[in-house]
Amino acid sequence: MAESFASEAFRSTKFALGLAFRADPRRTVSTGFFQIVGALAAIGTVVIGKVLLERILDDGATSPQQLLWPLLGLALVTAVTGSIAVIRGQQERLLGERVSQLVWNKVLDVVTNVDLMTYEQPGFITEYANVERGGMTRPLPMTKSVFGLIGAGLGVSAMLIALMSIAPVLAPILFLGAVPAVIVSRLASRSEFAFSRRLTPAFMRREYLRRVLTHREYAAEIRSFGAAPNLRSRHSALDAVVGNGLKGQVASRTKLALVQTAGSALSLVAVLLVIVYMLDRGLLTLPQAGAAAIAVRILGSQLSSVYSSFSALTESAPFVSDLNRFLRKRTSPAGRAEPMTLQHRLTLSDVQFRYPGRDDAALADIDMFIDRGEVVALVGENGSGKTTLANIVAGLYEPDSGEVRWDEVPLERERVRASVTMVFQDFAQFSLSVTDNIDVAGQSSADPGRVHTAAFDAQLTDTIASLPSGFDTMLGRDLDEGLDLSGGQWQRMALARALLKNSSLIVLDEPSAALDPRAENELFNDVRRVLNGRAALLISHRYSNVKHADRIYVLDGGRVVECGSHRELMRLGGKYADLFTLQSTAYSMETVDD
Repeated sequence: MAESFASEAFRSTKFALGLAFRADPRRTVSTGFFQIVGALAAIGTVVIGKVLLERILDDGATSPQQLLWPLLGLALVTAVTGSIAVIRGQQERLLGERVSQLVWNKVLDVVTNVDLMTYEQPGFITEYANVERGGMTRPLPMTKSVFGLIGAGLGVSAMLIALMSIAPVLAPILFLGAVPAVIVSRLASRSEFAFSRRLTPAFMRREYLRRVLTHREYAAEIRSFGAAPNLRSRHSALDAVVGNGLKGQVASRTKLALVQTAGSALSLVAVLLVIVYMLDRGLLTLPQAGAAAIAVRILGSQLSSVYSSFSALTESAPFVSDLNRFLRKRTSPAGRAEPMTLQHRLTLSDVQFRYPGRDDAALADIDMFIDRGEVVALVGENGSGKTTLANIVAGLYEPDSGEVRWDEVPLERERVRASVTMVFQDFAQFSLSVTDNIDVAGQSSADPGRVHTAAFDAQLTDTIASLPSGFDTMLGRDLDEGLDLSGGQWQRMALARALLKNSSLIVLDEPSAALDPRAENELFNDVRRVLNGRAALLISHRYSNVKHADRIYVLDGGRVVECGSHRELMRLGGKYADLFTLQSTAYSMETVDD
């Protein structure tokens, strides 16, 4: 266990130092330099203190002039020590920001580039929460601890040399106080890491409730249902869980700290008693005893710095190790794959897919194709696998087996994803300008007119013209300056975003969910014009919207049970015909009742 911990601490220290050097090499070096200089300045205090005592206690050294230079030297050392502390603090502030920026960018590399299936797993979210709460803030304190150990170690060495030249017997007594400090540091490290892991679920649930209670997207529904008291009660319960857990952790850490302090204090008292004993027996002169007392006090302070730096390092090690493991996750950098144009056909052959941790298959034996320029529809009841299949077609999920072929060429998922655009049912509403909402990937920097063309094709021109600053108008509900749009207008914004990518295949997952009936009817009647020759895979729960598709695939239990045009499926009299008739009858009855 000791070897394992030492190995983890070494790897974590190396990783943290590497981050600091990559973030800001100059300030990392200067921080270490100031730590070391500050520690070595203590040597001057001992040397000058010994000189002062000798001259004060020497009967022949009564002239104030003879004390002037030692006093000036003591003042200089004090000034240098204080100045270094101030400068080092400000340098560490800048270094801290640089390290934080670097760590955040590396974490964002993982979070934004990890595949969607991994991201959607609960374990990934918990792992990220652990890293965000613990690991991301630890590299700089760990770096400072390393420099603190170096500086304090040099100070301890210098004080030991001074002390050994005066009274060698004193050093071993002081070092006995290090034993409980090392043991306590290890226990504290384990305790803090276990505490953080234990309370992470409570922290996550509390943070979620805070977001629900404070974010605008939930405000209307919370007020409509009068949900605030219940949610506040749940939040208070989690406050109690966190508070009680923290109370116990603070009590445990306090006990450990008291044990460490008691060990250090006892060793210091023992050394001072030995000095008094040696002075009484004539084994030390008064100047030597005074210098020894000063050296012991400073050595005790330096040892305290060693203990605290070591404690901080050991406490940070498991958190930094977590961060290191998280950053080593395999990712596929966005934008690496080159998109392809669909010349003939996209084909799925014998595709199988199962969600991790599930026994039943989400998709089984899927065979389907989409020809260039075709509008193909997916229908089925909730849970039949429509969105899962759409995610595979869009390259967001990797099938467990089977092939996705693009013009008869098997493609890896990253290449498929680069070649297909997807409009989601729960599309994003970015708190950005109109232009940036449409061109969120920054594709049109060389040709700004593409944004206007995409907006025109998505029938957004009139909406944008009515906004105060046109394409420069800030949208969204997260910023005070943002303007909100209607659900249908946001839907058109998502469609314009898809059209701007200019893929030859677009997947539309419930694209009319936010549209009113008239706008929905207009969209589907005009879908071929909007697509402008692109192929489309269309998912809709309203069967009347897909009857003009070139081909309709009916899913049931993750399998394709029927395939054909609307007329063919109606003549077949199977599941599609039953569901279409059921919806049509229900809609007609609602219309009559209205």
